[in-house]
Amino acid sequence: MTGTVELCGMEFFAFHGCLESERRDGNYFVVDVRFRCDVTDAAESDDLSDAVNYAEVYDIVAEQMAVPSNLLEHVAARIASELKGNFTQMLSVSVCVAKRNPPVKGPVAWSKVTVEL
Repeated sequence: MTGTVELCGMEFFAFHGCLESERRDGNYFVVDVRFRCDVTDAAESDDLSDAVNYAEVYDIVAEQMAVPSNLLEHVAARIASELKGNFTQMLSVSVCVAKRNPPVKGPVAWSKVTVEL
């Protein structure tokens, strides 16, 4: 049995970006993770040890968000790779990293990148 699990709206203050000011001053980011996984054991046992633990997913995302990168693509790909490598139940994973108020010449609420593995 497969299912889709999402952890949405994880907020971080981090130092991602190509500009010196972004690396120095930081910015607010929001990360959404969506993954398809085998939920057979968890659905039958009702035991957390048979499921993907959301707290562990969050910890991995937080760890990767703390590593400064130039590109959101790089951050999202690192998060996706770490998640797939740590949770064998994950069949696929999608990671969206959004940067608030990106440094462009006009009003933009977000820049977002989604990576799928």
